[in-house]
Amino acid sequence: MPLDFKPSEPLTFGVELELMVLNTRDFNLTRGAHDLLGRLAKATLPSEVKPEITESMIEVNSTVHRRFPELRDELVRTRDGIVDAAGKLNLAVAGGGSHPFHQWSDRRIYPTERFLKVSSLYGYLAKQFTVFGQHIHIGVESGDDAVYLTHQMARYIPHFIALSASSPFYQGEDTSFETSRLHAVSAFPLAGHMPEVASWGEFNRYFDEMAGYGIVASMKDFYWDIRPKPEYGTMEIRIADTPLTVTGAAELAAYAQTLAADLLRQRRLEPVAPQYLVYGYNRFQACRFGFEAMLADPGAHTHIRLREDLLATLYRVQRLGDELGTSEALAAIGARAEAESNDTRWLRERFQETRNLSDVVRLQAERWRDEPPRAPAKAEPEGARLRAAK
Repeated sequence: MPLDFKPSEPLTFGVELELMVLNTRDFNLTRGAHDLLGRLAKATLPSEVKPEITESMIEVNSTVHRRFPELRDELVRTRDGIVDAAGKLNLAVAGGGSHPFHQWSDRRIYPTERFLKVSSLYGYLAKQFTVFGQHIHIGVESGDDAVYLTHQMARYIPHFIALSASSPFYQGEDTSFETSRLHAVSAFPLAGHMPEVASWGEFNRYFDEMAGYGIVASMKDFYWDIRPKPEYGTMEIRIADTPLTVTGAAELAAYAQTLAADLLRQRRLEPVAPQYLVYGYNRFQACRFGFEAMLADPGAHTHIRLREDLLATLYRVQRLGDELGTSEALAAIGARAEAESNDTRWLRERFQETRNLSDVVRLQAERWRDEPPRAPAKAEPEGARLRAAK
């Protein structure tokens, strides 16, 4: 049977955020998701909060929005409710792409049918999948648009990696990477990127063939960095680490919404194959070096620094930001790129100050709990907001 693509309102958006559940003694991960979800079931939150694959994780699913401030405000209210419930259980919650010092073997699979099936199939990889990401859904009106956006957004995946990077530490060590989380994702056999199908009909033929081999049963079996999500009517970006603040998460979603608007209005007709030739290389560069990554440009047959490429892109789409209400978010992203400042840098600075990873996680949890929504940015002259990269 073909997959039915459920159309949605174009450029609406929402997010999923995977969060750490921590004890308040040494701020290690703890098996507190069940108790926390039980308490949250009695609360009235604007977002849905669900279990994730291990008992040391929860997942926040926002509702659907059209404007950045609405999403940010919902995430703030949800964050406050989760933090309040966790505190009553002597638990803490934090963002970040990976816990700096937990041992994967200590994790326990959350006992849902799907998670137990994943654990049975993937063995220890399921417990190592205790990493924390942000997924961004962008509404589209057809499956063909979802396929088109999935391919075209691949060009910008390094931007999302550098902007969201928040997992420099793993198993008690500094990995020297901006994000270590993506190594856990890459271990799965159906990770990577979507094949070079050209339409939703062609994707359905591909899916039917994979299902016929017994390899997949649903879209959830594809762990691609970006994928169509037919039951939601969206294109889903899955590459980002969970930011350390809800404001950062909302800003990242606003950037995705603005890019999607640009890509849908200025349809690119060039073949996608050259972009996928350099995809793995550019992905690695962004994971390893962040804003300082050197990206291969298959069109120009040259390299460009990620920071410069990001700033040039922000400059190109800033008028769309005015229209969509994302200008504040784009300005904040541009400021971070200018300063080469992301959550990985913040985490490393906290470790330099404390020399103790438990203290780093404690400060992560405090930042998640206390970070308020930012005041609206003051208006600036047209040429001063996001200048083009030289």
